[in-house]
Amino acid sequence: MENLPVEVIGNILSRLGGARDVVIASATCCKWRDAYRRHLHTLSFNSSDWPLYRDLTNSRLEILITQTIFQTSGLQGLSIMMDDVDEFSASTVIAWLMYTRETLRRLFYNVRTTPNVNILDICGRQKLETLVLAHNSITGVEPNFQRFPCLKSLSLSYVSISALDLNILLTACQKIEILELVNPEIAMSDAQVTVELSSLTLKSMFVEAISLDKFVLEADCIERLHLKDCALELFELVGKGSLKHFKIDDVSVIHLDLGDTVENLEIVDVSNFTIIWPKFYQMISRSSKLKKLRLWDVVFEEDEIVDLETIAACFPQLNHLSLNYDLREGVFHYSLQGSTNLENLVVLELGWAVINDLFSHWVEGILKRCPKLKKLVISGVVSEIKTHEECQMLANFTSSIVHLMRKYLHVEVQFEYE
Repeated sequence: MENLPVEVIGNILSRLGGARDVVIASATCCKWRDAYRRHLHTLSFNSSDWPLYRDLTNSRLEILITQTIFQTSGLQGLSIMMDDVDEFSASTVIAWLMYTRETLRRLFYNVRTTPNVNILDICGRQKLETLVLAHNSITGVEPNFQRFPCLKSLSLSYVSISALDLNILLTACQKIEILELVNPEIAMSDAQVTVELSSLTLKSMFVEAISLDKFVLEADCIERLHLKDCALELFELVGKGSLKHFKIDDVSVIHLDLGDTVENLEIVDVSNFTIIWPKFYQMISRSSKLKKLRLWDVVFEEDEIVDLETIAACFPQLNHLSLNYDLREGVFHYSLQGSTNLENLVVLELGWAVINDLFSHWVEGILKRCPKLKKLVISGVVSEIKTHEECQMLANFTSSIVHLMRKYLHVEVQFEYE
């Protein structure tokens, strides 16, 4: 250890992350203290990492953080996530940011202050590449001054911001590729809750816990889009066909429009969602490159259901299929009509919310259409309190599956019960 270059020791300390561990390790000897002062590039203060943070007074904690930061030079990554701590002095927090801003590449910031610290003013026009901001407010974005020429990843969680400022901020990030919005408080100037965002460089977007009348995203290079726990009347994506991964989970949306962006889709993952299947199928039917289709815990309008013939014909490259929806007598047979095989399917996941006698027949019918299948995953919900009929049905299902899989010894079978 004595022969390690001081730069290598700095890298070792930086991998520890937590400020407490870094300070303790740096006390090893003079060489390690020197590495801490001159070659440490990552430092983290997280209230969940060390319970004592929550026991210290605010003034004592401010002094501790200040002394730790000010002994370093050239920090590239700084994380101050004080979710369980009361408000800090704004002047002290500004001092931390001003001291480090010229070298910072990554900033994770969740600090409550009075008044609110304007991160955009302090870190704008610097070299920041990643900004994760939580429980703060952003007002009056000025793109000429608060621009981020190097920022590639932006995450806003529980942040108050107007729809206009959000779009201006996105425009001010000239190289942004990743955007995350988690439960933002969107301030509106009129009765209709509308957000319109535009970016020429955005590649990945995650949106969680947002409620809007209208959400329009214009992104020519978008490749990944994930909507979770959202309530939207209209969501529209405007792009140039770059979208590859589309996921929606527990989303309520009246009108969903992906426009002309679906031709290169490789993954469609839908869960906890009510589908009007003809409209949804029409939207993704041109996705001939689709490799994974997941429809899990979905509810179909009226007597609609997914039929294997349509899936096999429209998605010839499909290698992973996951289906979980209510099986009913009338639509069960319709779903297995046709004879086209899923030639490239290697992974099949099938599940139930309420098991019935049709499920084992459904599994058998699908297996016959998958000549290259390698893995079968069966997932289901088993209630804690089971009637005699439920126990008998589960026993019959188990016996049927065991008998069935003797015909498919080359297929790996996995059971997952909740």
